[in-house]
Amino acid sequence: MTTADTPTLRAFALLEHLVNAEGPVSLADIAQDVDLPKPSLHRMLASLEAGGLVIRDPGHKNAYVIGPRLAQLGLGVVMHSGARRLRHAILGRLVADLGETCNLTMLHETEVLYLDRMEAPWPLRLDLKPGSKVPAYCTASGKLLLAMMLSREQRSALVRALKIERFTPNTITDPEMLEAELDRTAHKRVGIDNEEFLAGIACVAVPVMNKDGMSIAAIAVHAPVSRAPLSRSLEFVPRLQEAARELANTF
Repeated sequence: MTTADTPTLRAFALLEHLVNAEGPVSLADIAQDVDLPKPSLHRMLASLEAGGLVIRDPGHKNAYVIGPRLAQLGLGVVMHSGARRLRHAILGRLVADLGETCNLTMLHETEVLYLDRMEAPWPLRLDLKPGSKVPAYCTASGKLLLAMMLSREQRSALVRALKIERFTPNTITDPEMLEAELDRTAHKRVGIDNEEFLAGIACVAVPVMNKDGMSIAAIAVHAPVSRAPLSRSLEFVPRLQEAARELANTF
């Protein structure tokens, strides 16, 4: 990381470094990558910590991760950026083609965050507005993003740490079974919710990939099984993948 010309830009560059890190970063590690003396780095981190932009990781002594205020800012930028209208238009065309409700989501810690959602013109509706969050382990988008954004070791550690609640008779609550489901999802690159979060609702999701081939979001379709059983929703995968490629250009 190069040193910026002003204190403000140096602080911003430091935040970028923490955002791009795969895990907690110690002061010593930061000092190796940042052309600043340790005392200056320490003061900068202390100031950012006081503002809630970074926090010390509970499991690592003197290691830092991004804080809740910065995470919330990042989510706000994604949700309210100039690309929002374009994404909504892409979702609108998808819903018109499939005749079912579709949504665009991202992973936020262990939950799925709705960036946008377009309802199909059917009487049955779910109150999941942009900004809503649902558990990742029992939703199509959530399982897909957990499977594709984390390594197998990271997935295993997360599953073991989760407090898993049963929402329906189909919710996978056994950690080993959930790990196996995430392995299958990573292999197929398609997320499935077979009435696991809401009884009577099936969902299928595909990833939105950036130019480096990394999963950054998920696009999904969901519908009552009485009208569109899971087998029918799986037929929508090619059209979902087409929309995902369009959406990738908006990030």
